[in-house]
Amino acid sequence: MSFTSLNYHIVFSTRERVAWLSSAQIQAVCQYIGGILRNTKGCLLASNGMPDHLHLAASLHPQTNLSDCLRDIKAGSSHWLRKEDAALEGFSWQDGYSAFSVSYSGLDKVISYIQSQPEHHKKLSFEEELIVLLKKHKIDYDPKYVFG
Repeated sequence: MSFTSLNYHIVFSTRERVAWLSSAQIQAVCQYIGGILRNTKGCLLASNGMPDHLHLAASLHPQTNLSDCLRDIKAGSSHWLRKEDAALEGFSWQDGYSAFSVSYSGLDKVISYIQSQPEHHKKLSFEEELIVLLKKHKIDYDPKYVFG
């Protein structure tokens, strides 16, 4: 028998960080993403975002590949958004994503962070926020590839 606790804080933005999404669209697409995760035996623990990016706290099934899961989430949700709202005809997500592993004991803090996105972004831009997260998790990056 195997026992796992595979929790992630996932962040991805709209293509070129264009502010496409209203708060109602953010809530709706997060619910849709929750369904995608349930279909892979995963669980969306928290979600929120801003017009140009989303944050997810998710628990994945041990047989689920993170990269494949994010590909399916982004492809499925962008298709769904374009179908639901004609004004989003040109919508797409960025090619990449950021994912940070989260211990079970740290989930409450990450969930609180995700739920407070609007307040958080009164002080930091998405770019500044992502740099803080990358540094916090000691991930090397080159800004020209992160924001280029």
